[in-house]
Amino acid sequence: MTTLVHETDTVTRDALAVLQPGFTGTTAPEWLLRHLREGLTSVGLFGRNIESAEQLAALTAQLRAVRPDVLVAIDEEGGDVTRLEARTGSSFPGNLALGAIDDPALTREVARELGRRLADCGVNLNWAPSADVNSNPGNPVIGVRSFGADPALVARHTAAYVEGMQAAGVAACTKHFPGHGDTNVDSHHALPRIDTDLDTLGTRELVPFRAAVAAGTKVIMSAHILLPALDPALPATLSPSALNGLLRAPVEQGGLGYDGLIVTDAVEMKAIADTHGIERGTVLALAAGADAICVGGGLADEHTVLRLRDALVRAVRDGELPEQRLADAAARVRALGRWTAAGAGARQEGSAPAPAIGLTAARRALRVTPAAPYQPPAGPAFVAAFTPLANTAVGSETPWGVGPELAQLLPGTLTGAYGREQAERDGTGALIANVLDDAADRRIVAVIRDVHRHPWMADALDSLLAARPDTVVVEMGVPQSPPAGALHIATHGAARACGRAAAEVIAGKEAGG
Repeated sequence: MTTLVHETDTVTRDALAVLQPGFTGTTAPEWLLRHLREGLTSVGLFGRNIESAEQLAALTAQLRAVRPDVLVAIDEEGGDVTRLEARTGSSFPGNLALGAIDDPALTREVARELGRRLADCGVNLNWAPSADVNSNPGNPVIGVRSFGADPALVARHTAAYVEGMQAAGVAACTKHFPGHGDTNVDSHHALPRIDTDLDTLGTRELVPFRAAVAAGTKVIMSAHILLPALDPALPATLSPSALNGLLRAPVEQGGLGYDGLIVTDAVEMKAIADTHGIERGTVLALAAGADAICVGGGLADEHTVLRLRDALVRAVRDGELPEQRLADAAARVRALGRWTAAGAGARQEGSAPAPAIGLTAARRALRVTPAAPYQPPAGPAFVAAFTPLANTAVGSETPWGVGPELAQLLPGTLTGAYGREQAERDGTGALIANVLDDAADRRIVAVIRDVHRHPWMADALDSLLAARPDTVVVEMGVPQSPPAGALHIATHGAARACGRAAAEVIAGKEAGG
């Protein structure tokens, strides 16, 4: 691809500085290292880049050898959304579990331990926490990623998470501004629209973001959502009213008074890519007030970096994007790189390793409802996992459920997976007959996830409980529906730690007893 200007040109270096691209592989490709030398300041890592903590540390050392102040970003929320443990499931429960406990000190400790593990691997920017208020329980993309439905609760835990993460020297990135909780569309697939008024926005969605700003969050991520009351034409990521106005405006003028780094959600998500295109979307986002462009979860190659770099350079040359706006954005990115390189805020007193904190929190988050005195299985159980389509943010590679954890406690336990396609093809009766045949005389443990959002799952569960009333039910999503089953366990998330905590109760071996 032809370079528009010489590689040492200031505008080109600034254009590279504002990009946060991904790549494929577990070592850095030569093109990435070359662009780091030319001005690229950030790199985004995903599950595909990580095999082990040792490998990740070697990878980040490779990046840092070329650019000591490089920002190495990752989407490590803990809970359902994990990149460090994408192949095994997270050792930490996610936000909904922490909100259910409602102990901000515990949330701070969990975030600090997660941040410590990231810092040990050379990661210094975490695209977390989600500060979205889960005001719509049917939301297909937030759900257990939210601390809850109460703005004040979400606010205190968002602040605690930010403080804990940054105490480990890792910059927190509070998302998805101005709030993705009241959507019924996943912005990975289309552009969500929120028809709420500004007063509701101020008393609900914005409350946790104000708390994050007060807690000193280093980064805020914009959401690809259309909020007509704020901007009738442009999603927040591209809207001057949302970014330069609401987020940056002084508090006395009704804004949040935020002066830190603003990064976009991934520009290749269809909410942007299918409406404006990634080049145009990138230019509009910078012009609106964003400082950094997240890209590379799906488009992870040099061609994408060059496309976006050159689109920004062209926009400056054509007068569409003020050169000073690009320079200011690049300066904010570099300033954050210096903060992380200097170890600002790192390893505060009390940040010693706490490897058991995740499981401790997962146990505390359980809500157990027995319908009658509960007797654990005397032998191996059968886990019937009613499996919905994977949330795009979570990904399909991360395992979930209680099967592997229960098999450790009750050897010989088996798991069967049953999905919507089978229910619609064969009918609920045939699906449950299949479950009963597979289970034989074993105690059944039905694992569900957001049963309130999936009619086929609710029908299957009702039929199973009619046939086998002694079935244990484990809800690993948002526990919106009434408890059902001989024993109902709400884990408030599907992380491996949550599965372990539930398995202990099912087996009658709580806390490893």
